[in-house]
Amino acid sequence: MAKTLQITLLILFHYFKGFGQEIPSPKNFEIIDTISGDLDNDGVKELVVAYNTKKEDTSYESIPRNLRIYKMQNQKWIIWKESQQALYGSRDGGMMGDSFGEIKIEKGVLQISQNGGSSWKWGHTDKYRYQNGEFYLIGYSSQYGKLCEYWMDVDFNLLTGKMIIKKEFENCEANQEIYKRENETFYKKGLKVSLQNRSENEIKIVTPKYRHEIYIAIKNE
Repeated sequence: MAKTLQITLLILFHYFKGFGQEIPSPKNFEIIDTISGDLDNDGVKELVVAYNTKKEDTSYESIPRNLRIYKMQNQKWIIWKESQQALYGSRDGGMMGDSFGEIKIEKGVLQISQNGGSSWKWGHTDKYRYQNGEFYLIGYSSQYGKLCEYWMDVDFNLLTGKMIIKKEFENCEANQEIYKRENETFYKKGLKVSLQNRSENEIKIVTPKYRHEIYIAIKNE
């Protein structure tokens, strides 16, 4: 995985450099991943870069990360938007280590996936769209659970407010038979979360039927 990522970054580096668009690398920052695409529907591709904010060492500390979106001006990448809260730290995946999954752009929507855990595993994907001058969270999906216990899937459309919860309980003594389901669909409107303030405040939603606690955001201490 790491070798594949290094090769991909090397290819992207030479691609952008060949067009006079060298990927920006601030002093002491390390590039984790990059993607390009048209995010504001102006017909011109932007550049999205995920960084470690300092070089990795052997101290095993979790290095804070930075996400920057660049626009091309006069043959140079200029910072357009930036977030200190959109990405977890380099070791915030728990026993699994690095929580970073991937960044991608589909139909003008920026998607960021992260995951982690140990026996209990978690993963989620944020979807951001540029509107009213900022990137706002328009979609959130997650999975949490443990083999032989239960798995919970969350699909939340912040534009419509529709949230779909699927929770399935497993019994491994019976060939991983699903012996109970607690599924529900409801609406929670009015949430407004931007790329910049992704983890500024805790956002907890308690489902009306089964009283499941769903954390859309955990406050960044």
